[in-house]
Amino acid sequence: MHRFSRTTTPRARAAALLTALLLCLSLVALHAPGSPATAKAAGEKANGAENGKKKKKPKSKLKPLYWGAWIGSQLTGTQPPWDMSAVSHFEGLVGKGLSLVEFGVPFAKCRATCEYYDFPVKEMNGIRAYGAIPVLSWSSSGSPEDPNNDPLFRFSNLIAGHQDAYIREFAEAVRDWGHPFFLRFDWEMNGDWFSWSEGVNGNQPGEFVPAWRHVHDIFASVGATNASWVWCPYADPAAKFGGLGRFYPGDAYVDWTCMDGYNWGKNPTNPHPWRSFNEIFRSTYKQIVKHVAPSKPMMLAEIASTGRGKDKARWIRRMFDSLATDFRRIRALVWFDQFDRGIDWPLETSPKAARAFAKGIRHRSFRANTYATISSSPIATP
Repeated sequence: MHRFSRTTTPRARAAALLTALLLCLSLVALHAPGSPATAKAAGEKANGAENGKKKKKPKSKLKPLYWGAWIGSQLTGTQPPWDMSAVSHFEGLVGKGLSLVEFGVPFAKCRATCEYYDFPVKEMNGIRAYGAIPVLSWSSSGSPEDPNNDPLFRFSNLIAGHQDAYIREFAEAVRDWGHPFFLRFDWEMNGDWFSWSEGVNGNQPGEFVPAWRHVHDIFASVGATNASWVWCPYADPAAKFGGLGRFYPGDAYVDWTCMDGYNWGKNPTNPHPWRSFNEIFRSTYKQIVKHVAPSKPMMLAEIASTGRGKDKARWIRRMFDSLATDFRRIRALVWFDQFDRGIDWPLETSPKAARAFAKGIRHRSFRANTYATISSSPIATP
């Protein structure tokens, strides 16, 4: 405490009191919340905590997802679901059971005559017994080798009812099987490489939507409501194929939206620039979730990257990071684990890529094969 002598004048005492008061006010301000001193002390405390104990990681923003693969014949000599041991082999590679198994069948195989394919009950049962949900990619085609020469299955013929007998028989078998599954019908319709696209095979602009609705209506008429309809365009980062709204059948005809996309890289089969997951999917994703079908969950039904081991692994790691931050409407993912025209899409070609994928799906948000008894339709998000 400041002391005054008896000889101090009144003016001097007043000056001393004012000085003491100012000093006290300065000390209060220096230690007030938000002051530089307080901020510095808080920072030193935080640094000390960091040096002592690890800071807690922020909670993951990743929502629950179904995940799986469309596996080729390279693992066992026969594709799943005709050989389900290939699924077990893939599970061993990545260390987790698959909640989705995808495969594809066309309407028919046509040479001199057409052999129509039945609904694959045995194969669907095999996937369900494993505990996964089937993803059946079903195409209105008979000669996939030549997309411009498949006249029997033009959209105009579908719309006119020329395939109604087969579609109805297929739909009745779907109904009689009775279990939920994803039906990905005539995918990548916005491209020009399949016979079920507008602008090829004699198909005219504006015919895709009425063709889709016609097939869907037959399923509805026979009570085949266990099919969850997946509408799946190809990701179009350069906007080469135009807007997607003209291909969308409407919310009443679609249960899940979808995208397919690949990082082709500079391979000789189909050379493209090296593109990240974000670069491939971002623009198409935003178009769908903001404008085309904002109320629908989304699936990635075909996804893969080429590249050497470390490059492919890095692409996969960044894919999982992006799913957690920028693509949260995606609730299902299927890796395309096949050799296609010699391109190394499979994970098993690179131990580093396989480890990166295994680490990504290890997260609890990626659901394992626990869906043997799933019964609700349309299939909800996990």
